[in-house]
Amino acid sequence: MGYVVNGEELEGDDENFLLEANFSDDVCPVIAAAEGIKELTDLHWQVIRFMRERYQEDGHTPNFRNMVAMLTDEDDSVDWKKTLYELFPNQPNRQASKVAGLPKPYGKGGY
Repeated sequence: MGYVVNGEELEGDDENFLLEANFSDDVCPVIAAAEGIKELTDLHWQVIRFMRERYQEDGHTPNFRNMVAMLTDEDDSVDWKKTLYELFPNQPNRQASKVAGLPKPYGKGGY
């Protein structure tokens, strides 16, 4: 399986995570639509940028607990625990990683 973005086929695994990270913003709406997310809001993009930065700096994405803590450190005006589930209802850490165009998080429970 995979996705077609601007005429280019991107290879995905059995859970539709990209096999190779893709940092093009054109990828996100395509994957989001496949995930049932109709529109990417500013908050979605904030989380996408955060996940991409963590992946680029750390080589992986944070688990959910660390994700909430780090996002709160960046912007404490948002209840991130609640908001992440509203933005990415199917396991926020995994779904946010997928929509951001990143490979599947590793480890127990997908992180």
